[in-house]
Amino acid sequence: MRAAPQRTEGHGRRTGHTPAGTAYTLHQPGHVLPGDAPPVVLVAGAAGSGRIWEHHQVPALTSAGHRVVTFDHGPGTGGPADPAERLRELLAALGAPPCPLVGHSLGALAVQELLLSDPHLASGALLAATRGRPDAVGEALARAEAATAAAGTRLPAEYEAFVRLVQNLSPRTLADEGAAAQWLDLFEVAALTGPSAAGRSPAAPVPDRLAAYGGIGVPVLVVGFADDVLAPAPLGREVAAAIPGARYAQLPDAGHLGFLERPDDFNSLLLDFLAALAPTDPGASRVP
Repeated sequence: MRAAPQRTEGHGRRTGHTPAGTAYTLHQPGHVLPGDAPPVVLVAGAAGSGRIWEHHQVPALTSAGHRVVTFDHGPGTGGPADPAERLRELLAALGAPPCPLVGHSLGALAVQELLLSDPHLASGALLAATRGRPDAVGEALARAEAATAAAGTRLPAEYEAFVRLVQNLSPRTLADEGAAAQWLDLFEVAALTGPSAAGRSPAAPVPDRLAAYGGIGVPVLVVGFADDVLAPAPLGREVAAAIPGARYAQLPDAGHLGFLERPDDFNSLLLDFLAALAPTDPGASRVP
């Protein structure tokens, strides 16, 4: 089934819903790359909101002539299978030829599963802050979040914002008092307006999938963030080593949200990766 008719929101931005109800946004550039290339599809992490890419990645991509699709896949409490299914349904609804996929954290895990189940939908993938197996720190955090949810304990917004701050950012950013204060304000607003730690369903455990990733056959770039405590960079390097022909790049002075913390460096890696992908046949594209 095709996606529902889109609604224009100003120049270059159209929103719509797939037949199954997934909300997405198509961002059109002022100039389009030759050949009407398929759109770059950005897959967010655990929060599941496509708007997180609009701060830095969407402007950089559209300025370079790429069409971009962002979408809301939800929190993915069933693990990567939930956002992978939303992504599969979105790509089918858009009717695009194989698309470049960019995933962060849970979004990267979802892309990895799609590359195994439906490789014909992707022309390549950039996987940021990813992993292919559980680790002791990640399992300890999952147990702590599950215990908090079970106890129904609501952390004060100020404390939850502090926890998010130290979990997601690098020591370099934390040492910059002005930057740290701005980030803290953002995390506090998110803690006040979003579900509390007690109200969020604990995420499903991450299985060991490294052996399966040997079956991935599209070009892949794995990007690790040197100071990431939620998806430690060595685990991302393992994913790159498991995928035939995959490359690995690591950004220094970047935590789990390195694509927002060091956007220029991340965007440079992304644009270079897209430029290196072999073009696909644009004739099958039905993206409006």
